[in-house]
Amino acid sequence: MLAACRTLNRLELVTETMRAALEALAVAAPQWLTALAPEEWFDRYERRVDAFRLPVGDAARTEYVMTIGADGFALLAAVYSPDAPGWLRELPGVDVLRRIWVQHYTVQDDQVRWRQDKQLPPGRVLIRSPFDPEARASMKRGSRWTGYKVHLTETCEPDAPHVITHVATTESTTTDVEATADVHVGLDERDLLPEVHLVDTGYTSADLLVSARRDFGLELLGPVHLPTTRQAKENAGFDLPNFTIDWENQQVTCPKGAKSTRWHPAVRGGYPVIETSFHKRDCGPCPVRLQCTDSPARGMSFHVREHHEALMKARADQSTDEWYQRYKHRAGIEGTVAQAVTRCGMRRTRYLGLRKTHLQHVLTACAINLVRTDAWQTGTPLGATRVSQFTRLRPPAAIP
Repeated sequence: MLAACRTLNRLELVTETMRAALEALAVAAPQWLTALAPEEWFDRYERRVDAFRLPVGDAARTEYVMTIGADGFALLAAVYSPDAPGWLRELPGVDVLRRIWVQHYTVQDDQVRWRQDKQLPPGRVLIRSPFDPEARASMKRGSRWTGYKVHLTETCEPDAPHVITHVATTESTTTDVEATADVHVGLDERDLLPEVHLVDTGYTSADLLVSARRDFGLELLGPVHLPTTRQAKENAGFDLPNFTIDWENQQVTCPKGAKSTRWHPAVRGGYPVIETSFHKRDCGPCPVRLQCTDSPARGMSFHVREHHEALMKARADQSTDEWYQRYKHRAGIEGTVAQAVTRCGMRRTRYLGLRKTHLQHVLTACAINLVRTDAWQTGTPLGATRVSQFTRLRPPAAIP
């Protein structure tokens, strides 16, 4: 979802932020601002940043950005002074100015400093536009954008119209796996939880496989990530599936019979895990040492028992034809996304802010549901997957 504002570089951002704050104060407190603003502010901020040419050269740009920074700090000092009306601080334009100045500037020894790129806060909190401070920059599969994400849930019964039952709008930096539980909460609040929830790989994790069943009584069905170890990629050597885990005695046995000497509960990425290691006297002389773990500590980590067993079962199930036949019902969701984008313009938000953008998404989903209900009642068939003319010429596979 592209935000309804232009993507700005850092120099443009601070300039537009200062101008937006002055515009807000000019409406809310014109007399107060007139008494404060020096003459050069009127020349510097009378036009939008894309209406004039920015300074050329590193030295000129550095001087310019320091001037903007000093102007912003002067304005904030005046707004937060005891003599200023307290309600000025509550203006959205002033608050955004304060937040962006904290992110891009610092003051050291009474001197304004411009933060280097590596000193900026993480993308989850970095404001990209003063006009939509909730929009975030993100990247997925090589595509970069500033805006939001939308997550759609729909029914997929073959004997009923496919209708959208839930719409979730999130910041663009929110990962799919972080949205899964909130989707379940939203469906549960309206008594729309399915027995089986078909999802993409990004919406699954070992923790969610367990919590979906425990908290909502549903089966989360979707491809789980496969191991990324060297042994798994090369299909050679020994990794976690080749080791025997004794949960009761809290010990791991390697394929050569050596037993772990350490079993330590820990937390990684917010999830509970078990960290283990083996003694050097067992691993050092082992003839298959190079085919085993690459960890310098001669150990490995894995999920706690309930999560580990759920993940192992999911990996085994998704390699079967039965699992594939169940999961193929999800194929229609790609058509839903295409319908929302091409027919309803969902790729771009028409409004500023997360709440208004979410309202747009809900109204779009309602429109799609009306179209689909009409198609169902009039007997209009579902659109088929496009097949090229060349592909149609392919001979059927030989039956062994």
